[in-house]
Amino acid sequence: MTKQAAEKKVLPACPVETTLTLIGNKWKVLILRDLLPGTKRFGELKKSIGSVSQKVLTAQLRDMENSGLVNRKVYAEVPPRVEYSLTDLGKSLKPILDAMQNWGEEYKAKSSH
Repeated sequence: MTKQAAEKKVLPACPVETTLTLIGNKWKVLILRDLLPGTKRFGELKKSIGSVSQKVLTAQLRDMENSGLVNRKVYAEVPPRVEYSLTDLGKSLKPILDAMQNWGEEYKAKSSH
């Protein structure tokens, strides 16, 4: 049994909880945000996300790759070049991130008065 098949068996019955299981922490949401425009290298992601450690970013990317949200492509160069991009499944989360952005903008506008 593949890791993805094993993971699918433990997904919660509730669809909202399933979504949160896959992208339910701030690092994963920020990774999605930063990969929506296109492919990035690890260093570019680390820089754009900010305060995330290399260890945490690596773990989050690996988890998202295992969930089928992120593609990881390694180029046989010296030094090795690794690029990350969203899969079609990862790209399908765009409306959720757009809604989060819109809500955040509205909240900031209302709370600044």
